[in-house]
Amino acid sequence: MRKKLFLPLFLMAASLCIGQAPAGYYSSATGSGYTLKTQLKNIISNGHIDQGYGALYNAYETSDTDSFYENDNTVLDMYSENPSGSDPYNYTHGDRKCGNYNSENDCYNREHIFPQGFFNSQSPMRTDIHHVVPSDGSVNGRRSNYPFGEVNNATHTSLNGSKVGNNNVFGYTGIVFEPLDEFKGDIARMLFYFATRYEDDVTDSSWDDPNDSSNNPLNGTNNQVYEEWYIQLLYKWHLEDPVSQREIVRNNEAYDFQGNRNPFIDHPEYVSEIWSSVLSNETFSATDFKMYPNPNTNGTLYFKTTTALSVRVFNVLGKVVASQEIDVDSNNLDISLLPKGVYLVKVNSGSSSITKKLIKR
Repeated sequence: MRKKLFLPLFLMAASLCIGQAPAGYYSSATGSGYTLKTQLKNIISNGHIDQGYGALYNAYETSDTDSFYENDNTVLDMYSENPSGSDPYNYTHGDRKCGNYNSENDCYNREHIFPQGFFNSQSPMRTDIHHVVPSDGSVNGRRSNYPFGEVNNATHTSLNGSKVGNNNVFGYTGIVFEPLDEFKGDIARMLFYFATRYEDDVTDSSWDDPNDSSNNPLNGTNNQVYEEWYIQLLYKWHLEDPVSQREIVRNNEAYDFQGNRNPFIDHPEYVSEIWSSVLSNETFSATDFKMYPNPNTNGTLYFKTTTALSVRVFNVLGKVVASQEIDVDSNNLDISLLPKGVYLVKVNSGSSSITKKLIKR
């Protein structure tokens, strides 16, 4: 089986060219924070043509075809794909569309990564291919309208290993759906797209009030859009599962289909630039240590800890640029060769993990 293909760092930096966005497509994206998000919303709203719900099945023939794993031109379904072995089952485009289903492998349908029940199935959200993907009907039903998350003790596990159960990261303990690691970054970038494209809509009175449902991850604002725990989770996935060739192909096909792009595939760095104020919040600490100085100007990052730590530093493209094992006697990390900018520092201690923002000046 062919594994997911990741872009080398120099290619990621040139993702605008690789993603085949038209020249100047992002030329007006010059701001930072939520100003940048609004600029991106304007860019990806212009030219977006609602092609209708039924047309999605035809679009999937080019946007969601397995040319990356079995390479057999079947439907690439994130909820049934097995990246490291034989799939438990496959669907042929146009065949066995749902319909009713009783179990996995009965039929496939269209899964809304942001549940359509929360926006009352309105268009263009309902028909937007950037967050509506082909999925086995039964697993789609199991996912229901639960947010995504990470599960320790699953109450249900699909044939490819996707899970339903209680979340165990970033302080949220409700029921969530956990896809395979292979597709976590894909899903995160779809949800960041949704938060950007529909920032003007998420507080509309026709949408479900997020306070009325524990499953609804919206926070009631047009700028941050999602609850803090959800942004932290999605950013973690964005870093751990960088943009793949499959996503680039899908983004290009989606652009051909409906006339707009997912900017977080073309420019992964936009995520941290937009939500940096949330990512810098440290109230979710999972282990007892201090990291200083931050902002950093002397090129050495120190850790005060009473336990062993494993430290990794990620740049805005999600690549590890520094790492170190830290303990009481060896408690510093050399970052002198890193360029000035914003980084994410992921610290692991046993089963606990935290991600902190680092500013290098």
